[in-house]
Amino acid sequence: MVSFGYTAMCEQRGPSQLVDDIRGAEASGFDFALVTDHFHPWVEAQGHSPYAWSVLGAAAHVTERIWLMSFVTAPIIRYHPVIVAQKAATVGVMADGRFRLGLGAGERLNENVVGLGYPSVHIRHEMFIEAIEIIRELFKGGYVTHRGTHYDVDHAKLFDLPETPPEIGIATSGPASCEIAGRLGDLMISTDPEPELLRMFSEAGGQGKPVACHIPVCWGPDEAEQRKLAYEQFPWTMGGWKLQSELPNTTNFEAFASIVREEDVAGKIPCGPDIDPILEAAQPFIDAGYTDISFVQIGSNQAEFQQFFQEQLGPALRAL
Repeated sequence: MVSFGYTAMCEQRGPSQLVDDIRGAEASGFDFALVTDHFHPWVEAQGHSPYAWSVLGAAAHVTERIWLMSFVTAPIIRYHPVIVAQKAATVGVMADGRFRLGLGAGERLNENVVGLGYPSVHIRHEMFIEAIEIIRELFKGGYVTHRGTHYDVDHAKLFDLPETPPEIGIATSGPASCEIAGRLGDLMISTDPEPELLRMFSEAGGQGKPVACHIPVCWGPDEAEQRKLAYEQFPWTMGGWKLQSELPNTTNFEAFASIVREEDVAGKIPCGPDIDPILEAAQPFIDAGYTDISFVQIGSNQAEFQQFFQEQLGPALRAL
């Protein structure tokens, strides 16, 4: 059975709003909630980017049923893997085990801020693998000392751990990341319904493991207004992962957005009041074998979208 989730996007909402949104998502019947982990928004129009882990901790405290996941945290530059392990263990305790640690190799937009550079992708993957191994070792509960290629750990131990360590989800975009996810992850994360990604993940060791994604939508009563809003806040999605991972700041993403047309964004993101385009956007993910499908509602009408999910969208999705 496919589960359906709600994405609390830190790039477009303030911290208290996000916690209220997640509490509302639980009340509206969503199965899980994802929380994006950014230092910057993609474009200035989004206007926010609070610390995701404060949001996750507060959300864990005010919810009882839904599971939570970081979407996604990069444990390579901005965060040392020891600190990521501690954060994940703490939220895991607060959520009574309802937490999954979503990890990825990062974007220059967020990792650049600490001034340590942003290496090429094969180096980032080396760092990522080493970071995952450190986090896994800390989740075992003992003291960890590590002298590695990219990280050192000196007698570190997590003193607050949930009964079961958080599952680790790994973001994928191509063969190398699918191999890492299949070998080292408990689930795969993607934003692409391409069945080939799932095949590579399965062949690398991911067979039978969950596969999670999220889908942007801009639901609302006026299609023209929703198209305009999606174009204002989500033009960066048109560049694909290679562009999204490499541009350094919002100014660069806005420069890219200047060549994107409103119809391009509306052709990719369901906009307006109709349910059918949202179902059509979800169907390829279901057909590909995704087990956990989340929706990020663009804009401020989050409570209205949650009511729409409860009354119409959720039942229609489950009927698929």
